[in-house]
Amino acid sequence: MESNNRKRLPYGNSNFESVRTEGYAYVDKTRFIELLEQEDNSKLFLVRPRKFGKSLFFSMLSHYYDVCGADRFETLFGDLYIGKHPTPKRNELMVLKFNFSGIDTTNQEGFTLTFTAGIRASVRNFIIDHRDILPDFAELNNKLDTLTAIADISELAYYIAKLKRRKIFVIIDEYDHFANDFIALGTPEGIEFYKQNIRANSIVRDFYETLKEGSETVIDRIMLTGITPIMLDDLTSGFNVATNLSLDPRYNEILGFTQPEVEWLMNETGVDPALIPVDMKHLYDGYRFNFSGKHSVYNPSMMLFFFSQLLRTDYRPEYLIDDNLKMDYGRLRLLLSTEQNREQLSEIALNGVISADVIPRFSLDELHNNRNFVSLLFYFGLLTADDSMLSCLKIPNLSIRSVYWEYFERMTTERDHITLSNTKQAAAMLELAYKSDPKPFLDYMTEHLISKISNRDLQHFDEKYIKVMLISRLMQSSLYNVISEPEFSTGYADIWLERSAKGRDIIPCEWIWELKYTKTGDSEQIITGKFAEAFVQLEKYRSSHRLSGRRDVRYLAIVFIGKDRYEMKEYV
Repeated sequence: MESNNRKRLPYGNSNFESVRTEGYAYVDKTRFIELLEQEDNSKLFLVRPRKFGKSLFFSMLSHYYDVCGADRFETLFGDLYIGKHPTPKRNELMVLKFNFSGIDTTNQEGFTLTFTAGIRASVRNFIIDHRDILPDFAELNNKLDTLTAIADISELAYYIAKLKRRKIFVIIDEYDHFANDFIALGTPEGIEFYKQNIRANSIVRDFYETLKEGSETVIDRIMLTGITPIMLDDLTSGFNVATNLSLDPRYNEILGFTQPEVEWLMNETGVDPALIPVDMKHLYDGYRFNFSGKHSVYNPSMMLFFFSQLLRTDYRPEYLIDDNLKMDYGRLRLLLSTEQNREQLSEIALNGVISADVIPRFSLDELHNNRNFVSLLFYFGLLTADDSMLSCLKIPNLSIRSVYWEYFERMTTERDHITLSNTKQAAAMLELAYKSDPKPFLDYMTEHLISKISNRDLQHFDEKYIKVMLISRLMQSSLYNVISEPEFSTGYADIWLERSAKGRDIIPCEWIWELKYTKTGDSEQIITGKFAEAFVQLEKYRSSHRLSGRRDVRYLAIVFIGKDRYEMKEYV
């Protein structure tokens, strides 16, 4: 594609009008408007993980339905699916948008003030958005300034719609943002704060009661979106009967990119496939929100982050994982306060899969239930439906697996009061990278981390456990792309240390590591046998099509003996 015909990459842009009018590529999701409009229930509910394209999708809905966008319809939608198949409600409604992402949850006063201010700001934007059809715009704007009660503020918007003889489409983005903040507090006070402000006679309840009343008169449709269903049961009765589309297989691909959509995006924006050094599906694909979902989808923010580096620098990306996608570790602290949940997190981190179903809805009181804990990981985007096995959830891709490794290491080091020195580790990594000497790093890991793991963990101790610990520390260096279980035609290696973009011209070699484990006291014959097993596997990898003939790759067998020592031998 000629450069002057290339579309811009919409990384970080969630404004549909901007995307459509300023030369950005837009992955067409407008076909789902038909499905949504055909739903019998006028109250709809959809959750997806963070950074999954919700805001752009709901911006698209806003422009499609709002009466003030009629004169822009052909510009914004003409060449899209819905532009060729418009629905009866096209540009027929007045869209009222709420977003609860900026609510202060530090204290009651701050919560009340910012929640009220958020409602007021949404209604003011509603007035401004429709000023061209409101001859008394200034009067209505001044009227808003005199209102203090949540119900009165909301009802002003309903009055305006009645005045114009229009119905309203209410969109609520980040409906559960402040609930997730309460969870993140990890304290009994946070839980009590949640109960007071969500369940009791509070301003939140007043807001939803007002919406319920409005839906009986002037509100045509309501759509709520967020990350989890955790507030759904705690809302007023008008909303706990909302149709939950989150696990519906028909909406599996409503957000995220399918493989054809990724390829289309690459073609439109000029991403050069020759510059892609990694298996993108292994890194970013794999999300499925129903066991019957036809196709897996990529996390869109992950893909756009990766492509933005390729287009900016025109060479192999230095960073493969967007740190913005890593959920705050503190948000899991409360959930990991039970031994059962810690065991489940360990099982997932080590095995990549867990036998479980997804619970469609549950309340804050039930978070410590282990089934709900696993479901919450699903809603956070840390697990997904396993297409090969019903009633199993798996880690969707390598990027999210790296997040688990980080969680697992931090959970272990905090529980066992292990303190690590980043300075010493960095020095050891330099020895590994520039002098091709893995011993300082393995010595450091054995002495300062592996040997200090508590005896209670020994019952689960094996090469998988050690691999997670090694990878979680190796990934802190930007010198290598650390690939777990890279697929070769002859099998899956334990660890591949591939040069990163930063190190590709200065690091002399890459490494394939094969890990083995024996118990303390095992005979030399057993240890020798472990090396023999590792050498057989390393030879298979070396002879694979992917690595055959490469002189810059070295092969290392490492046998850990108990948790206090190791032996290593290079396979040449």
